[in-house]
Amino acid sequence: MSLRRFAAGILSVVLLATVAARGQAPQPISLAEADQRGATIFQQSAATGMVLVVVRNHEVMIRGYGETAPGSGVRPDASSLIRLCSISKIFTGELLLELANEGKVKLDDPLQRYAPPHHIVPKGADGSVITLEELATHTAGLPREVSSYPRKTPHFTFPDQPLRWKWLPQQKLLYAPGTAAVYSNIGFDLLGDALAAATRRSYAQLVDERILRPLNMWDTTLVPSQEQCARLLQGVNDEGPCTDTQPSGASGGLYSTATDMTRLLQSLLRIPAPAVPASPEIAVYLKPEQLKSIQGLSHAGDPTGIGLAWIQLGDPDSPSMVMQKTGGGAGFETYIALSPKQQTGVFLAITDGAGHSQIDFYHEANDLLAALANVPPLPPKTQPARVAKKRRSRPHPRAQKTAP
Repeated sequence: MSLRRFAAGILSVVLLATVAARGQAPQPISLAEADQRGATIFQQSAATGMVLVVVRNHEVMIRGYGETAPGSGVRPDASSLIRLCSISKIFTGELLLELANEGKVKLDDPLQRYAPPHHIVPKGADGSVITLEELATHTAGLPREVSSYPRKTPHFTFPDQPLRWKWLPQQKLLYAPGTAAVYSNIGFDLLGDALAAATRRSYAQLVDERILRPLNMWDTTLVPSQEQCARLLQGVNDEGPCTDTQPSGASGGLYSTATDMTRLLQSLLRIPAPAVPASPEIAVYLKPEQLKSIQGLSHAGDPTGIGLAWIQLGDPDSPSMVMQKTGGGAGFETYIALSPKQQTGVFLAITDGAGHSQIDFYHEANDLLAALANVPPLPPKTQPARVAKKRRSRPHPRAQKTAP
């Protein structure tokens, strides 16, 4: 073989290797691949049923896995009713921001301004007051709950408005407002009361008129009809009645469907208006380094920012940054995660099953989102994943969200 021919052969090999390397560049997974990964998440979660929603620019996918109830043989679909659990809080945060933009409230308004007559809101040891923003960022100094959940009380119906306002004046705050974060359901219920008082509308009316109707989310409600309740997904345990959840609507009571959550994802990601900046509802208002401590906010990963109910994961300057909210209780685990820079989002809901989960549900959802958005996955959270845990009925509708 001549030297020229040998050199030409070497060049051809180099060129082919270069083309092959370029062909192996990372590509976003297809929706069909996302469906397959969803099926794997479902199988490894040992859930009874699961619903997955994917929104990526103008692409949409809704898939159901498993059964609507044990032994039903019916697969969940876009109209299956889901308990959003603590994902309900993002609606409360959005209401707060909308009313603040209209001048009806201010983020730094003291909660005392909206308290029922003759009710005193406790202050920090330094005299600092609880503001609406602190309620929305879990930094008000309030505990997670008023008390343990009364037996045989329907999910998301305790505490009601009179009880929590009777309870509040007797409390000593855990810390001065604005100095530390502790996940608080009661804080969001009080925030919902404040927004209702500021507008002289019930919380249910506010969320319906200002968010649900404009987005055509007709199946999202705090007061489900008999027909809607017949579509509610069921896990392996009896979780009590499908009922009016207005008492805890602001913190966890909303019901919804995959169809409605698709519309919410599209709205938050500003689709179909790609030139518009990401929704201000998912902005960061606090960074962890501004606080003495954070407790109960790291279920899906280590927080790098705290929004109005939303939690930021990852470097905010990285394309891998995620804004997310977890939920759980009443036989459900729910999750919404957004990659705003890539206009990609996912929503997942699973119901309790009889087996043992082999995965960290939120970590797998984050990896799915990264694959769809074609960005590097987030690093593992520093807290060890909770795996191989038997799914069981929870004594409290939000007991799954214990502090890490």
